[in-house]
Amino acid sequence: MSDADSSAAASPLSAAAAPGAALAEDWAPTATRERLVQRARLISEVRAFFAEREVLEVETPVLGQAGSTDVGLASLSLSAQLPGERERVPLWLQTSPEFHMKRLLAAGSGPIFQIARAFRDGEVSRRHNPEFCMLEWYRPGMSLEALMTETCELIRRVMALGAQLTGQPSLLNESQGAQARPAITPYRALFRRVLALDPFTASLEELRAACARECEVAADDWSHETCLDAVMSLVIEPTLGSGAQGAGAQGRGSQGIGAQGQATVELVTEYPAAQAALARKHQDSEGDWVASRFEAYVAGIELANGYDELTDASEQAARFAEDNAARVAQGLPEVASDQRLVAALQAGMPAGSGVALGLDRLIMLALGERDISAVIAFPATRA
Repeated sequence: MSDADSSAAASPLSAAAAPGAALAEDWAPTATRERLVQRARLISEVRAFFAEREVLEVETPVLGQAGSTDVGLASLSLSAQLPGERERVPLWLQTSPEFHMKRLLAAGSGPIFQIARAFRDGEVSRRHNPEFCMLEWYRPGMSLEALMTETCELIRRVMALGAQLTGQPSLLNESQGAQARPAITPYRALFRRVLALDPFTASLEELRAACARECEVAADDWSHETCLDAVMSLVIEPTLGSGAQGAGAQGRGSQGIGAQGQATVELVTEYPAAQAALARKHQDSEGDWVASRFEAYVAGIELANGYDELTDASEQAARFAEDNAARVAQGLPEVASDQRLVAALQAGMPAGSGVALGLDRLIMLALGERDISAVIAFPATRA
């Protein structure tokens, strides 16, 4: 917090409510007025970034007749009375505006972006809220490599403005100019460097042993993918974009935001094909099939997830079916898949790349905060 924050007169919008505040004060926002003003300024900067590039801002529904089949996401749903329907129709709060935006792309929208409300059940922490602000944009005809560069430019621009607004040094290493080439590391290289094992060829026994050793958990009944996810999230991710010399340099469990001026924007590429989600796939230099996607990290925090977008309707329908089969196998409820998206792909969505970025998290980092409740007015606990 800046000096201006600590010295402001006490009021619901001049000082964030203390943790564990009495119920009588529970009505107050968790963000100070100064942080809300700064948040608005940063969002304006995001819009300026895309206006300069002639990317159209769009709005799509928060409620849809299909949800996300992704096994790793828990969708929220409700029912509503729709015209022409005798029974109430189940609707899903969107985990991302992706499906509707892709339908716009198929209809000829050209490059588009959206600052959207998204919803995911069970995600509550210093970096999560069940309702959050997602920035998503799509670039028809743009390569994944070009989108990676653009994503880094946006992150650096917002981080630089945040430092100006707070009067504090940026978390990012300012020797990395706005146009600097991002640090890019393949998924396989991270595992080899940190754990001395290859995630594509390691046996299940080796992966379970790595989880037990590095994550200090009993992983005897874990699957291959569960082991990879655990090691990535608990061991490798906290070091990414930290400015340390090589992933793993901070040691296991290093979850803190790094020192000011030390962090970098780091991109991870070539995830296993099983983690492709809605991205295309390609073979890497060692002949293994990998996802044509990237994730962007700053100070150990995942900010963005970008894809070379899947445009094949049959493949998309098959992935929806595979997701729901996996959900059933894990005892999770099936989710209505978006057949209108499949139809849009059949009609012809242009090839290109797209990315989703957690805007609340980026604003949190840009303003030097450690909890997203400091940059949103009312988190779920006070909604």
